[in-house]
Amino acid sequence: MDWVPFVSDVGVPAAITFFLLHRVERKLDDLILTLQQISQ
Repeated sequence: MDWVPFVSDVGVPAAITFFLLHRVERKLDDLILTLQQISQ
């Protein structure tokens, strides 16, 4: 994904929000996997 056209199309706040949500989603996936491994 090329970030410059994306930021110019949707704006900086939306790009920052998208980036942060993507990071949080990845960390939540890791947390879910860890919890599943612990429960087994």
